[in-house]
Amino acid sequence: MSLTVINGLPAHVLFVHFVIVLVPLSALALVVCAAWPGGARRLGLLLPVLALVTLASVPLATHAGEWLEQHVGSDPLVRKHAELGDGLLPWAAGLFVLSAAVWWTARRSAPAPDGTPGTAWSPSLLVRGAVVALALAVAVGAMVDVYRIGDSGAKAAWHDNYSKTATLNGG
Repeated sequence: MSLTVINGLPAHVLFVHFVIVLVPLSALALVVCAAWPGGARRLGLLLPVLALVTLASVPLATHAGEWLEQHVGSDPLVRKHAELGDGLLPWAAGLFVLSAAVWWTARRSAPAPDGTPGTAWSPSLLVRGAVVALALAVAVGAMVDVYRIGDSGAKAAWHDNYSKTATLNGG
């Protein structure tokens, strides 16, 4: 097993599923936790860890995709998919950085065990609003990018590779 071929299959077609699941999941968790600090406290360290795993999955899928690109015929659809795929890493990095900031802020502003307000720094309503808006922008951007990359990859993989009319088996 390598990072390019797994069990005889190009690893990219397997690794891409991590990206397809983890980017929207991280984006959703980030927006919920940015808007609801109690949710960030409940998720705790899971929020930045999820975003870190998401961030790590992107170069893994990209590396395997670059290998696959060199092992398929030259096709403009494949090139477009590869170009789009190269743009996801900054979005994933943004998800991670914001997730870490939201976690850290929620942790520092957590109420004391006796229920009294936290003595640590607590962000103002304006700062929280800005963080929510930024988290929403990065989350939407990341999910739109994943959709565009996935759509271009599906077109590259399936273009002219199936019959537009059904075939009848056994009859």
